[in-house]
Amino acid sequence: MKLIDLHCDTIDLIMNNNQSLKSNSLCIDIEKLKKANSLCQTFALFVDLKTVNSPYEHCMRMYETFLKEINLNKSDISLVKNYNDIIKNKEDNKISALLSIEEGAVLEGDIKKLKKFYDLGVRIITLTWNYENELGYPNFFEETKDKGLKSFGIEVVEKMNELGVLIDVSHLSDGGFYDVLKYSKKPFIATHSNSRIITNHKRNLTDDMIKKLSNCGGVIGINFCSYFLNDRFDNYSRIDDIINHIKHIKNIGGIECLSIGTDFDGIDSKVEIEDISRINKLYHRLQKESFTEYDIEKIFYKNSLRVIKDVIK
Repeated sequence: MKLIDLHCDTIDLIMNNNQSLKSNSLCIDIEKLKKANSLCQTFALFVDLKTVNSPYEHCMRMYETFLKEINLNKSDISLVKNYNDIIKNKEDNKISALLSIEEGAVLEGDIKKLKKFYDLGVRIITLTWNYENELGYPNFFEETKDKGLKSFGIEVVEKMNELGVLIDVSHLSDGGFYDVLKYSKKPFIATHSNSRIITNHKRNLTDDMIKKLSNCGGVIGINFCSYFLNDRFDNYSRIDDIINHIKHIKNIGGIECLSIGTDFDGIDSKVEIEDISRINKLYHRLQKESFTEYDIEKIFYKNSLRVIKDVIK
């Protein structure tokens, strides 16, 4: 079974811990991706606003790290900018690397920087992380949960549509979600979020959000972090938890809106699926839960591939 994972923070850890993309002690590397039969791995350029002076400059340094690792391993993996690139890599027996940014503040309020990142190959942007920025507000704080996009955020959404960059609403306020729904003319995604009705966490999506995101052709990447999967507070992500969210989201939004967004190397919980190479544990469990091969293919890669084909250019 092929796999597309919509979110990981591996590049951040490689840059800060002197690790290699080829083989490392993290949850994702090339050797593990091969074992996972990965079609495409999305790598996030993650920026924590509280730890950097210039979000843009920090993001560029991370991009340079990413590019260096891709070039060192170009026989195994290649940066992709659209659907056709992914298909070409598949034919060449190479893993595809899709590039995302997790924190819209890297634009520093300058719409021209969006085109620059597009030219570098960025094809997904998570509009906010856990802090307010020039685009909008996070779902991290109760007092900002219902605030919508700022005027620059609306401008960015419209420009992302024009360029062919996927809008990611994971971490975005509830108000921001509904503004993206209002202003985006293209499908958008939640790369690493789960169901709020199953686990009452602000980072998860309500049933109404799931329905509306599905109706516009978007997908939700199931996040493997325990905080978003269960409320046991034991810091352990079980496959049972993942299945519960998948079943509920399928019931609400249909099989077409489900995908994988592990958040590997960005979470500190212990996961029953220890790393990306063990993703078959989920495959076999879905089989036992009477999901058809058609359903599992949709979840593992076909839904994400459809949205990539529809939006990214």
